[in-house]
Amino acid sequence: MRDYSNHATNRAESRDVAITDIRTCVVEGNFEWNLIEIETDAGVTGIGESYRGGGVPELVEYTKRFLIGENPLDVERLFRRIVQEMSGHGGTTGKVVTAASGIEIALWDAAGKILDLPVYQLLGSKFRDEVRIYCDCHAGEAYAVEDGYTEYADADAYSPEAYAAEARRVVDMGFSALKFDLDMEMDNDPDPTNGRLSNAAIHRKREIVEAVREEIGYEVDLAFDCHWDYSVESAKRLAYQLEEFELMWLEDPVPPENMRAQREVTGATRTPIATGENRFRVHELSELLYEHGVDVITPDPTTVGGLAETMRVADRAEENYIPISPHNVCSPVGTMACVHLGAAIANFDVLEYHALEVEWWDDLVTREEPLIDEGYIEVPETPGLGIELDYDVVEEHRLSGTEGF
Repeated sequence: MRDYSNHATNRAESRDVAITDIRTCVVEGNFEWNLIEIETDAGVTGIGESYRGGGVPELVEYTKRFLIGENPLDVERLFRRIVQEMSGHGGTTGKVVTAASGIEIALWDAAGKILDLPVYQLLGSKFRDEVRIYCDCHAGEAYAVEDGYTEYADADAYSPEAYAAEARRVVDMGFSALKFDLDMEMDNDPDPTNGRLSNAAIHRKREIVEAVREEIGYEVDLAFDCHWDYSVESAKRLAYQLEEFELMWLEDPVPPENMRAQREVTGATRTPIATGENRFRVHELSELLYEHGVDVITPDPTTVGGLAETMRVADRAEENYIPISPHNVCSPVGTMACVHLGAAIANFDVLEYHALEVEWWDDLVTREEPLIDEGYIEVPETPGLGIELDYDVVEEHRLSGTEGF
């Protein structure tokens, strides 16, 4: 077995640092956010975030068996050590890589604080001072146009007018790029399992897209997400119907496992196709990029393997002239990690924001001003990620039945 433990020990005393503890806390936002802290004997604590959902805290806890005492500045070596040490746990993919992603982000934050540099600088460059954000919006079953924006449970809320009104509201908040979910209950009629869309379902989706475009015009970038629901022929029929609306992209129209099916859909339409959020490490995305199975690649840094691994994906995308727009459903911690990534990547386009309905999202970090300003986040110049947790807010929203930091 390859040994990624610390063999290269010759370094300056100021950088002879050790990890002393690793902690996790699950915060209940619109998703379960897996937050991670790495404590060091330099008096510095790094914070990170792994993709939402269960199992991650237990896997992070397991890594303490071999990461305690390691040097947190060796970020990429320690990521490889996690994968190698946990290879028998499915370490080359899945939840182990998700847990390792959050640890890797916390290591970058710690390294930046130790070296007094922002994370983007550690990643190698700065291409932009601010990162453009696209807002993930929701209409459909949860929203309707009735006395403003009232919760509404009836299927009629899937009206084009409801989508258009929410689009207008979000654009008026300053966002220049939006995304909506386009999958809906009527997709399951007449059969809930075969992934085939009826003509009625496709035309309903077309009406929604048309209504949003008529409301916000073509100067605002607009994307729609299908959540891997459709058969190849349905995806092609849908993408064809949406070509005239000049979408930023149509996301995940087919299940993610079959690259040839993905390439078939992408090659059949002028509508840009995006995918990538539920694949792990650069190995699972390379063929998709080299075979042009995608127009916009959307890996999730808190899933795919962290910031350095996402940069490897971006490098391969750039070789093939493909932009990268990271998937992001995180708290401010994972979001700011993605902001540093966006600063350091030449072919970066826009970053997802998926917490519009979480009123206390900004409160999770100690900052007086909101992170997002007129649809952009400024790249911090302070060390590490440039943010710190507000532990009172973390504790207030800690997932019931779990332990905090």
